[in-house]
Amino acid sequence: MESLIQNFFNLEVYAQVFPHLLNGLWTTIWLSALVIPLGAAAGLALALALTQSRRRWLRWSLIGYIDFFRAFPPLVLLILIYFGGPFLGLELGKVAAVALAFVLNNASYYAEVFRAGLEGVARGQMEAARSTGLTRAQAVRLVLIPQAVRNVLPDLVGNSIEVVKLTSIASVVAMPELLRAARDAQSLVYNPSPVMLAALMYLALLWPLTRWLGRLEHRRASR
Repeated sequence: MESLIQNFFNLEVYAQVFPHLLNGLWTTIWLSALVIPLGAAAGLALALALTQSRRRWLRWSLIGYIDFFRAFPPLVLLILIYFGGPFLGLELGKVAAVALAFVLNNASYYAEVFRAGLEGVARGQMEAARSTGLTRAQAVRLVLIPQAVRNVLPDLVGNSIEVVKLTSIASVVAMPELLRAARDAQSLVYNPSPVMLAALMYLALLWPLTRWLGRLEHRRASR
């Protein structure tokens, strides 16, 4: 037990590396704040095109996009964009490469969530909205989307939590996010305690969201 504490719960090491990991936590937070809205917006656009378009070729193209990026490993996608892009004349900075990779990947997951929400709205809602004089675009924006989001809010929160944890792959392009900072600190102190501290910081960051998610799911189940 003493060896376990010394190697994973060493308070002296925690105190030594905490400022460095705090910088990594900040990177994780702002990176999440960047990629989650972008992915959600792209996913909503995909879901609207998939459910509202009558063009079969477009729907099948979107289905192919969604299936492909849900199956393709996001880590490999980021490596291809950042390290393979220059061979195609596409040289992106670290933040731009990470944002692009996350949007391409996360949009496919958000699209499936939004699609389920849109398809869960009764068809009569659109007809009722149009009968009040709203245009189709206004009816979608003011009536369809708010109801769809309410239908799948727990799934949106759950997916966003997964995105926060997935930001750790940004370390492959040397972005100093939390897990990268922990591994760098581990190599300096020759002790795995920084990685455990990073896990505890992830827990502190995401625990309120998981509790909120639990309440949302319980509320949905009760309805």
